[in-house]
Amino acid sequence: MKMSVSMNGFVADANGTNDWIFKTGDEESSVWSVGVIRQAGLIIMGRKSFEMMAPYWVTASGPFAGPMNEIPKAVFTKKGFKGIDPGHTAAKQSAARASWAAARIFDGDLAEGIRELKTGSGKPIVAIGGAGFMQSLIATGLVDEYHLAVHPVALGSGLPIFTGLKMPLYLKLADVKVFPKGVIAQTYHAQD
Repeated sequence: MKMSVSMNGFVADANGTNDWIFKTGDEESSVWSVGVIRQAGLIIMGRKSFEMMAPYWVTASGPFAGPMNEIPKAVFTKKGFKGIDPGHTAAKQSAARASWAAARIFDGDLAEGIRELKTGSGKPIVAIGGAGFMQSLIATGLVDEYHLAVHPVALGSGLPIFTGLKMPLYLKLADVKVFPKGVIAQTYHAQD
């Protein structure tokens, strides 16, 4: 799992916005984030994040665009999902759009879908997206590694990802990096 969080554990403010990530991040923290994404053999996310991200990334440029458009994706949904329309694009966008259009769709039990994906071989699966999907994913107990970019901002309220846990989640700190504008990248491994 790769997420940016505020100092007090929110991934977005109460309105669902996260512009504070860009105000508090810097080039080095961005390089770290891109590096985590680039390690993936598959990017997974929930339906809402997928629907918001796909139209943006197929036309985007910059360091995140390559891995976001090249790495295969899977989307998890409880409400059904038909994917994105791969047609009506400029030629230079067609490869990126095709990558998003080819996303695998899981509409059953989240834990079963994750277990199925984990039986495959290859590079790691990296989960990104919104608070709701992350809460559900964490609740499965199937996240092996947490990559958290803790930004130097406190939000009065917002959307947490570690809420509603049925029991404590024990993690082992594996790595810490501090970046120039104060973002702290923390990597944790899940403990049994």
